[in-house]
Amino acid sequence: MRYSACIEWLFATEEPDVANRIRAAKAAGLEAVEFWRFSNKDQAAVRQALDETGLTLAGILCEPIAPLTNPDVHERFLEGVRTSLAAAQALGTKVMIAQAGDFLPGVARSAQHAAIVKVLGEAAKILEGTGVILALEPLNDRVDHPGYYLTSTEEGLDIVDEVARPEIRLLYDIYHAAVMGEEIEVLDGRLDRVIHVHLADTPGRGEPGSGRLDYVDRLDWLEKQGYVGLIGLEYKPGAATVETLRFRETVGA
Repeated sequence: MRYSACIEWLFATEEPDVANRIRAAKAAGLEAVEFWRFSNKDQAAVRQALDETGLTLAGILCEPIAPLTNPDVHERFLEGVRTSLAAAQALGTKVMIAQAGDFLPGVARSAQHAAIVKVLGEAAKILEGTGVILALEPLNDRVDHPGYYLTSTEEGLDIVDEVARPEIRLLYDIYHAAVMGEEIEVLDGRLDRVIHVHLADTPGRGEPGSGRLDYVDRLDWLEKQGYVGLIGLEYKPGAATVETLRFRETVGA
């Protein structure tokens, strides 16, 4: 497996400077880094650190975050796709992460589903030919994101299939799926729709091995099914980051 450090949390205690967290990730033997917002980062410093270390930038958020369930804000979202695409190209990443937004009370779920499909289809046209992919991310609403619309991996996959564009894929988060009671087999036969994977343990969203998640089995399943992408380490380290990375020894990394 190849790993990407989410430097919003990993190395954050040791290195206040974001660019230095990239260098720390390289020193720790990681293959890539990722972060959330690009708008609050020194993008020139980030690009310099990426070029210096040779690390891949695995992904950034598509900003601003807007509820895709609500057609009234679709134009704002699509303008954000254009702005985020420019940042993605400047920073050299091929993945932008989109979140569906909260469930809209009083609106039929089928209508909200259709709104997501429609706007992602329009976003795909903006991304066409760029090599950049928009990854839709299901989240849990039981602990971290109460009220969030897209909590089902299966529905996320259905949305990707309905959009039917190569520019739109799924971000599969092992932690969020586990909190929702899903097994990894929800991806069976549809793993090719997944462009990126996130990992943290349950409960608590700590490093792998800090909780009860059967992460070794889940990573092994992904590997056996042919997943060759990065595993994004999006956890809250309970100790020095380098110490928490020792979990890789349990999965042969």
